[in-house]
Amino acid sequence: MSGLIHLVLEDGSVFTGESFGAQRDGWGEVVFNTTMTGYQEVLTDPSYAGQMVALTYPLVGNYGINRADFESRRIQAAGLIVRQHCDLPSHSSSNMTLDAFLKEYDIPGISGIDTRALTRRLRTHGVMMGLITCDNPDVAQHKLNELPRYDNLDLVSTVTTPGGYAWDGSETAGYPATPPADGVRRILVTDVGLKYNILRLLQSRGCEVIAVPATTPADVMLAMQPSGLLLSPGPGDPELLGSIVENVRGLIGRVPIMGICLGHQLAARALGAHTYKLKFGHRGGNHPVKDLESGRVHITAQNHGYSVDADNLPSGLEVSQINLNDNTVEGLRHSELPLFTIQYHSEASPGPKDNEYLFDRFLDMVDDAQPLGRHR
Repeated sequence: MSGLIHLVLEDGSVFTGESFGAQRDGWGEVVFNTTMTGYQEVLTDPSYAGQMVALTYPLVGNYGINRADFESRRIQAAGLIVRQHCDLPSHSSSNMTLDAFLKEYDIPGISGIDTRALTRRLRTHGVMMGLITCDNPDVAQHKLNELPRYDNLDLVSTVTTPGGYAWDGSETAGYPATPPADGVRRILVTDVGLKYNILRLLQSRGCEVIAVPATTPADVMLAMQPSGLLLSPGPGDPELLGSIVENVRGLIGRVPIMGICLGHQLAARALGAHTYKLKFGHRGGNHPVKDLESGRVHITAQNHGYSVDADNLPSGLEVSQINLNDNTVEGLRHSELPLFTIQYHSEASPGPKDNEYLFDRFLDMVDDAQPLGRHR
């Protein structure tokens, strides 16, 4: 596949552009992201597994690719859609072009299309399945109709770590064989699609950080004597993750918990709340969120297509924050148990760093739950 290619959507619309990256077909749910920078972090964010990402900023790739800004082991998105990509990046840390980056991980891209028109279509009609291909659009439409739908895929199983590891600036295979040292917070992070910046920010706060596979049983995690548990972000519909929800249910009330994005939804479902799919989701670095207790508004980084239903929340679970664009739930807290969750990304990458304070709030909750002096 070379030269002109098509992005074919399930509603029959076709966008014709030029191929870059891997020269092959690619398919997935087509979504858009409004951040102006951070394309490398977006591509390596596991929450984009199974999705083809359209970036609304018109020029992409101008500062290249570097090895320091990975948010996981590899590109996770199924495809990249841009108005224009840059083949001559300029940055002191760059060691690869965006085109070469996509080729290295066998991910197709399409450039030269009207991304404004595509974004408007997705906002009007909702996210939909799409196929990047050089096939005749009519043939591609038939092929697309035969492919599995994003909503029916267990994508967490494709992105979670195959084995647990300790984080020390990079992945170190295996779990520690001994209990945490006195004065050290041991934080477990369930990998349902975690970003490395979560691990970096916890380690920078003096924590011993251990990532565990998504399906790790509750009793195995508790046997590791964690000081706290962070439920990570990740891809897909939380309704498909019943076994993980059951594990989370076995941990609530037994260890302090913070949930981020998919982790927020898993904790909510474990307590009896419901989730639903948004029309086109929230993806970008400029989403306003209001804290209901303080009245303060934070600008947040977001990447999700599902939301917790605010109606009929179970006893003890309270909405703590809302999205000012559409009033959807952005935060939950429990009135009695050491648990709070957020729908947005406090670790950003890409996005504003304003919400990193939530990691401090989590660790304060961890300290409050421990015997006096355990972590001081």
